[in-house]
Amino acid sequence: MEPTRMLTGRGVLRVVWLPGSDRLQGTCHCGAVHVAEGPVEVWEWLLAHPVGHGTAVPRTPEPVGAHA
Repeated sequence: MEPTRMLTGRGVLRVVWLPGSDRLQGTCHCGAVHVAEGPVEVWEWLLAHPVGHGTAVPRTPEPVGAHA
């Protein structure tokens, strides 16, 4: 089943599998990208990138199409 909506916004961090490889790509809400061999590495990078991101990030992401 395909997703019907995708979260966007300043609090969204995204990890996707790169088909044809054993690698994961993490994308920060600021647009920075990091490719890693495993989930621990990509999530450590995302959660630490860059220092200070966490202080201004809202806690609740907003789904696309949620506005009336």
